[in-house]
Amino acid sequence: MKKYLITLSVSFVFLLSCSEKKNADITTGAETGSSVISLTDAQIKSAGVAAGKMEQKTISSVLKVNGKIDVPPQNMVSISIPMGGYLKSTHLLPGVHVSKGEVIAVVEDQQYIQVQQDYLTAKAKIRFLENEYERQKELNQSKASSDKVYQQAEADYSSQRVMVAALAEKLKLAGIDVQRLDDSNISRSVNIYSPINGYVSKVNVNIGKYVAPTDVLFELINPTDIHLALKVFEKDINKLFIGQKLMAYTNNQPEKKYPCEILLIGKDLSPERNTDVHCHFEMYDKSLIPGTYMNAEIAVETKNAFVLPESAVLLFENKTYVFVIKEKGLFEMLEVKTGPTEKGVTEIFDGAELQNKSFVVKGAYAILMKLKNTTD
Repeated sequence: MKKYLITLSVSFVFLLSCSEKKNADITTGAETGSSVISLTDAQIKSAGVAAGKMEQKTISSVLKVNGKIDVPPQNMVSISIPMGGYLKSTHLLPGVHVSKGEVIAVVEDQQYIQVQQDYLTAKAKIRFLENEYERQKELNQSKASSDKVYQQAEADYSSQRVMVAALAEKLKLAGIDVQRLDDSNISRSVNIYSPINGYVSKVNVNIGKYVAPTDVLFELINPTDIHLALKVFEKDINKLFIGQKLMAYTNNQPEKKYPCEILLIGKDLSPERNTDVHCHFEMYDKSLIPGTYMNAEIAVETKNAFVLPESAVLLFENKTYVFVIKEKGLFEMLEVKTGPTEKGVTEIFDGAELQNKSFVVKGAYAILMKLKNTTD
């Protein structure tokens, strides 16, 4: 009988101990589904906990996209020589700045000598044919010469004029000034001039190389009108409009923002279901180089929303939570759905239902760590 009473007493103590442990777990958050934790004043002070209310503010929905710096076609120039030749000299290297009208290369070939010779010869002969035409014209008027002779002189003179004009245009195409050309300054080389202010992006030739008319010697870029080409997916296109403002930044300096404005929205979609949106930089920055990848943030919607400080919102296991203050020293972890974050505050969906509650706005992560350590 005594043995039986001892066994019963031990069982009662064990059950009582289990009951007390269960009650303690409910308070600290160990029970499945429970997210409540109690902290002492000392723990609250150590965690730097501060309370706050939900506020209603104007907040924008931000569309984040990326793209790269591009140059419009009119600001990119491929330099070639229409008549071909051998590259005699050039000082260009990729990255070198050039000015409009500057000599960037010299090309030489015997064909330049030939075309200058043909032009000067044709120009000299035209004087004789012009005089002969005028003489035959006078003789024909007095019937001293036949119509056939007069018409032949007229045709010879007209043909020669066409030849001189064609040779002059050919010389201009080669870069030779016909106004200064005479028999004393025939040259075997021609200068190539830069048509724009900018810098060299590519050099495709070397000294002594023969270049055909179809070859590109250099590629020049005028960077003063660079723009940002962003990739925007089909579902977001209707959120954008011409003249819309945005902020762009590079991966290397995300803190440095570049204000831009949308100039053009593409009208066709790529196989990836996106289109190009071209934006203009409000201020030109020499440090921006074509081809550089950039990110952009576009404010696409402005609305009144219930918000909490960004520090009050916790991301845990791919979900967002806040701590509600139930009473002094007692905190409940509550899952919420959030919207965009802007200027240090985060939108809380269905915030109207929680606007009268108090929240932990500082020290939330410290409470989370305490809760999870207790649970574990």
